[in-house]
This record gives sequence, C-alpha cells and structure tokens, in this order.
Amino acid sequence: MDYLTQFIDIFLHLDKSLSTVIQTYGSTTYILLFMVILCETGLVILPFLPGDSLLFAAGAFAAKGDMNVASLFMALSVAAILGDSINYEIGRLIGPKIAQREKSRFINKEHIAKTHEFYEKYGTKTIIIARFIPIIRTFAPFVAGLGNMSYKKFIQYNVVGGVTWIAVCLLAGYFFGNIPIVKQNFSLVILAIIIVSLIPAVIEFIRHKSISKTA
Repeated sequence: MDYLTQFIDIFLHLDKSLSTVIQTYGSTTYILLFMVILCETGLVILPFLPGDSLLFAAGAFAAKGDMNVASLFMALSVAAILGDSINYEIGRLIGPKIAQREKSRFINKEHIAKTHEFYEKYGTKTIIIARFIPIIRTFAPFVAGLGNMSYKKFIQYNVVGGVTWIAVCLLAGYFFGNIPIVKQNFSLVILAIIIVSLIPAVIEFIRHKSISKTA
C-alpha cells in the first residue's frame, strides 16, 4: 500500500519529481524518459505508467531550457514506435496462449476484450486513436499481433500514431506548461489530463453496457 501511495504521489506531482530527476541525472534523464515510454507502450503488463502526463511535464521543462524539445521529440517518438512494435510481437508470439486461458496472472483479459471492441468499431485506426487512451494504448498493439494483422500495415499506423501522440502531448506541455495558472495548479492539470484521456473509454463502456441491457 505504501508503494501505491508513493506512486500516486509521484504521478500527481510530476513537476517536482521530474525536476529532481533532471537535477540528479542531467542528460541521463533522456534515457530514463525513453525507457518509461518504451515500457508503457512495449510491455503489456505495465499499462499504468504515466505516459500522457509525463510527456506534458517533459514539454514544460523543455520550455524552461532544462531539456531540448527536439531531442525529446526524436528520442520519445522512437521509444513509442519501438514499444508498440515489441508489444505487437509479444501479442503475435504469446497472445494466442493467453487468450486460451481462463485467467492470466499478469494480463487483465477484460482490457483485451475492451481493446477488441475498439478494433471492431475503428478497425486499424485503433492503433492511432488508442495512443491517446490509457490502458487501451498498451493493449492495442498486443491485440493487433494477436489478431495476426500484417506487420506492414501495423507499422504504418504505428509510426503515425506514435509521432502524433508524442508531438501533441510534448508540445502541449511546451507551450502551456509554464503558464502561471498551470504551474500553480500542476497536480490538478495532470489529474485533468488523466480524466480527459479516459473519457472516450468511459463513454464506450457505458455505450456497451446500454447495448447489452437492451439486447
């Protein structure tokens, strides 16, 4: 429980947490951010890492001159694209075995089911759309691999989605992260980012429940 409390505290106070990391590790911060984005997108067992809000915070620090925004954009775009490619391969190689099990110790099969619903509605565009939806973002490439989508088609959507996601979140922080009212209420802004990013998934969940009741 203490670890969960600490994680939430770091998550909601990314301005202070990231500031400490930058002061402590300097240019190594680029590698650390690269690894966080790589793990969130590449490891299907880690869908809870703070992708959107971390990118926003990184953009805000880049605007202050603590990091270079161009270097961040290039490094994190590579991490996002590489992460989804790894996740796709995991889904292709071990996805069928997990799908056959009634329960999985490390992977929530309900999240896989929800991602399947997104594919049914949006098709291959899910790979792009899901970039902006926590949890679904992590499971979309896994399900693509599980469903044997051709890698040639997958990588096209992967590149577009990855670059767009990094650009939008990073530049949002770069241009708006240091506005006085945002800086003074950074924790609330981070919370708002989380809530807004979850809205599409919540709407889809409610819609699905309504259809199930009327069916």
